[in-house]
Amino acid sequence: MELTQKNITLGTAGHIDHGKTALIKCLTGCDTDRLKAEKERGMSIDLGFAPCRLADLEVGIVDVPGHENFIKTMVAGASGIDAAIFVVAADDGVMPQTREHLDILRLLGVSHGLVALTKVDCVSADRVAEATTEVRAYVQGTFLAEAPILPVSSITGQGFGEFYDALKALVISLEPKQTEGIFRLPVERTFSIKGYGTVVSGIPVSGSARIGDKVMLFPSETPGRIKAIQVYQKTGETVQCGQCAALNVSPWDQKTIARGDVVTVKGFFKSSQWYLCQLSLLTLENLQLKNGASVKFHTGTSEAVGTVFLMEGARAYAGQDRLIQVKLSHALVAGPADRFILRSMSPVRTLGGGMIVEALDRKLRRSHAGVLADAQQRAQAVRHPRDFVEYCIRVAQDYAVSAKHLALRVKMPIAQVLAHIDDLLSDSRIIALDSGLFMHSDTAQALGKQLLDRIDAHHQQEPASPGIDMELLQRAAELPKAVFQGLITMLESQQKIAHTESRLALAAHQTSFDPVQAEQFRTIEALFQQAMFKPPKPQDLSTRLGIAPHETQKLLTLLVEHGRLVRIDRDMYFLTQAIAQARTLIADHLKQEGRLESVQFKYLLNTTRKFAIPLLDYFDKIGVTRRAPDNTRYAGPNQK
Repeated sequence: MELTQKNITLGTAGHIDHGKTALIKCLTGCDTDRLKAEKERGMSIDLGFAPCRLADLEVGIVDVPGHENFIKTMVAGASGIDAAIFVVAADDGVMPQTREHLDILRLLGVSHGLVALTKVDCVSADRVAEATTEVRAYVQGTFLAEAPILPVSSITGQGFGEFYDALKALVISLEPKQTEGIFRLPVERTFSIKGYGTVVSGIPVSGSARIGDKVMLFPSETPGRIKAIQVYQKTGETVQCGQCAALNVSPWDQKTIARGDVVTVKGFFKSSQWYLCQLSLLTLENLQLKNGASVKFHTGTSEAVGTVFLMEGARAYAGQDRLIQVKLSHALVAGPADRFILRSMSPVRTLGGGMIVEALDRKLRRSHAGVLADAQQRAQAVRHPRDFVEYCIRVAQDYAVSAKHLALRVKMPIAQVLAHIDDLLSDSRIIALDSGLFMHSDTAQALGKQLLDRIDAHHQQEPASPGIDMELLQRAAELPKAVFQGLITMLESQQKIAHTESRLALAAHQTSFDPVQAEQFRTIEALFQQAMFKPPKPQDLSTRLGIAPHETQKLLTLLVEHGRLVRIDRDMYFLTQAIAQARTLIADHLKQEGRLESVQFKYLLNTTRKFAIPLLDYFDKIGVTRRAPDNTRYAGPNQK
């Protein structure tokens, strides 16, 4: 029968001496107590791993210690499991670590499992029935409420067939973890093999890797390359999340690696001492958590002392859900939606746990406006990958963000991010900018309204102006160029604005001139028309019109805005028709002669050097001509 490896890991849980290790040995043939101290003391101290074959399927099993002194080790092992074999001895029934282990499993988000009622060979049938009733009552309201309770003896084999069949059915029903994520393996154990070098083992929580892949060890940020892989104690080419695996990595030194370190790829993760978390407190008697309390913080295979800062209030009480920040004694690596456990310092007991929202660069100031609301939105969004992508677009620092930067923040491969982006685009939740950036639709509408208000204010102040200068509007709005251009494109597509050259106006805007202003415009244009290539100076116009220089300047600016005049130099303007005529003369001359001297240009226009040189410089600037070092002009890139 061909064996299929399924990337699922089972884990035991339960009180000390309830038969977890013996049950695994009976099931797999493997003794997971590998340490000398474990064999001498007859109890599990560290995590044990074994491959488990169920007909044609192979999965992994993690055996965790049951003693209260090794709860932190139990948490490290349980953090990567997909389903629990919850072990309760028929003679003892529910015991302290039975309760604590079940609490931890629930807080870690484990939602599948079965109950093995062990040591049935040591008790009567009546006691088995009594213990079954006791356990059934205890697991009500948990993920084990409808799970089978299976009496079994690892000594006589009684009930083992039924246990085996139920476990197989459970494994078949489980969906394997998705492997498209960013590869990340919390280290559970490290050792060295002669001739091979350093090996790290654990259960990847995300993604997949293969021989030859480059990886990074955190928090030391040590680069390495995978030389060999074992999955379920068999050599392979790849490893997937959810599989018990061992990686031979070069050139790492086993002495510098410890449980709690993380193997991942470069660029996506960094170590942090601050985390925003969604906490659920257990319903324990007299349980309360003070703002600033010291705790033990467990996530993945990591453990650190932490200080809890509540986002609201001074205390949290049993059974409450609270947003918290945690500052850790040392930096560690965790990702959005990872699970965590909080335990008290003294006396040591599990207080609660929940979901990591995101690593933080620094403490959030809960008294600052909007900080709590944002944290709440972030905590809600991180539960669903698409929602988290949308949230990150909504709060992008510069209003818009690229798919690459999104991938780095949400810790997803670019292909996954793009798939979520496509969904959000199709639902009109976001918009795509021409620059490859993405902006949330709510942000776009809010910023778009601000631009419309600024354009309208310009119309109110300058009714004769055809519109506001685009560069001035961008600077006033303090928007990045790509974002500004994207918003203008959106507003144009919505037919809310009209765009003429470098100016913007509301679509319904019509310029309005008072009679005096209209007559002044006609006079100025007539004067420029009479002296096509010897245009009047602004001060001459002021004298002719009998108005102040600043009023003349305002009229000239309006004529430029309306496209009637072109400003060549500080105090030099030409009629737009004159510019077009000069451009045609240049084109004809260059077509015939191939080059143009400034003196020739002066004669072409029948003007003086005073006007010819600034006009030539203008044509150089806009690319109609190209000036050589000897001041000779040739056809420029924009010559038609």
